Amino acid sequence: MNKIFTQLTKNRHLTPDFISPKYENLEDPDSLPDMKKALKRIEKAIKTGEKVLIYGDYDVDGVTASTLMEQALKMAGLTEVEIMLPDRFVDGYGMSERLIKRAKKDQITLVITVDCGSRNHAIIDELNHENIDTIVTDHHECEDTIPDAVAVINPHRHDYQGPADLKNLAGVGVAFKLAQGLVKAGKIKEGQEKWLLDLVLLGTICDSMLLSGENRILTYFGKIVLEKTKRPGLIELKKTAKVKTITSESIGFGLGPRLNSAGRLETAEISLNLLRTTSVTEAAKLAAKLEELNQKRRKEQREAVKEITENLKNTKEDTPVIIQTGNWHEGILGIVAGRLVEEYHKPAFVLTEVDGGIYKGSGRSFGEFNLANALEAAKDTIIGGGGHAAAAGLQLKQENLYQFREKINAYYKNLNLKDQERFLKNHADLDIENLTDFNLELLENLHQLEPFGPGNEEPIFCLKYAHIIESKKMGQDQNHLRLDLQGKDHKIIKTVAFFAPENWFSLYDDEAYNFLIKPVENEWNGVRSTEARLIDIIE
Repeated sequence: MNKIFTQLTKNRHLTPDFISPKYENLEDPDSLPDMKKALKRIEKAIKTGEKVLIYGDYDVDGVTASTLMEQALKMAGLTEVEIMLPDRFVDGYGMSERLIKRAKKDQITLVITVDCGSRNHAIIDELNHENIDTIVTDHHECEDTIPDAVAVINPHRHDYQGPADLKNLAGVGVAFKLAQGLVKAGKIKEGQEKWLLDLVLLGTICDSMLLSGENRILTYFGKIVLEKTKRPGLIELKKTAKVKTITSESIGFGLGPRLNSAGRLETAEISLNLLRTTSVTEAAKLAAKLEELNQKRRKEQREAVKEITENLKNTKEDTPVIIQTGNWHEGILGIVAGRLVEEYHKPAFVLTEVDGGIYKGSGRSFGEFNLANALEAAKDTIIGGGGHAAAAGLQLKQENLYQFREKINAYYKNLNLKDQERFLKNHADLDIENLTDFNLELLENLHQLEPFGPGNEEPIFCLKYAHIIESKKMGQDQNHLRLDLQGKDHKIIKTVAFFAPENWFSLYDDEAYNFLIKPVENEWNGVRSTEARLIDIIE
């Protein structure tokens, strides 16, 4: 085993079970509340041949969870299963009135939610009134009371007493536990459920869930399944995204954004159909459509960020929280807010006018500034909103915009937060001076730790006292930088920094610095070599 990798595992206290997880170590699905109630109701639906409607969400977690639930129910013997996704622009998040109309029209007797439903008491009450039962599977925060459903499978229920680790499941992870429950009940042949893990991997990574414990096992085996997936849609999507190896990066920057682009700009049905289709021809068409939407999303995103950057230069806004309004597509607001956080190291809200005098927006944060709490503090200025610590959405009237801005920034200042930028800084896992062991063997060993994400971050190494042998500007706009670095053992490695800070271009050749780097594999004409992504420079 590579010496650098061995030291890394010691520094991170990684156990053999983490490096090579065992599938049988997954938690018992009965650990989740109401699991047995849900299984009993599904068994009744199977016996009587009921029509079931799955209701999901429009993001990657919701689309993968919907697909997984449909496949699991059909494996268990249900033949009449439909899926309905909300429309971001019509329904917003969660169960909508349109669901009730659809259920009545299609003579549905059982609705099963995925990735939503825990806060939709009124809709579930209306379904009950129509003699339509509901099973909720979700991973979002619950209110003090849960809806009056047949079952509410959510590890965030206040009465939940099972393994704490299950609280880190994505919506698709909770849906998979129900599939496991169907295996345990003898409704699905043991082992068949493993073919659902490619969907679990995608939803879990794209929802930025903690990748330890249960999720480490699910995503480890999900990676294996996705590498050999038989789904035509994912096979074609990998081709259009030019994904050859399944890593957290190829999912987070390749597959995930394309699957998300449909729900952001048009309808998530496109992504849903891609995951469900058995036709290679249809899969190719849908993958091409997602590629087109993703390119459009990237263009609109770049234009919005550029416009906001100019606005901030001209207004010289110096508030602790960035709040910007404009005429942008509401599907990109969250991504744009995230880019502002990266660029300015401040929490950000980005809002667009969606109706006469009504603004809709998304916020992104980091560190100790909790967006859900901030919106609560400014609740008298907004029509509605909510979310999590790091991401939230809201609506407000134009006339309340100034007051909203004042209250949010006053709330931030009253917290007296210190040195929040430390939460955005990169930290090295290990210092190295020599590059002899920074090789292909290290890359192969590190690949065992994939997928990376929160709780299992991609390792960063600090190359100490390395000399710059050569520097070169790259890219159409000359804003990328290539540095050839020499270690203490005189070995040389090529590193690349995309969108490098201006001061990096003026570093002196043959000077020694400390470089934060991540190893990457390069292949040219069939020859593999180890290079590195340049993360930071410490002079």
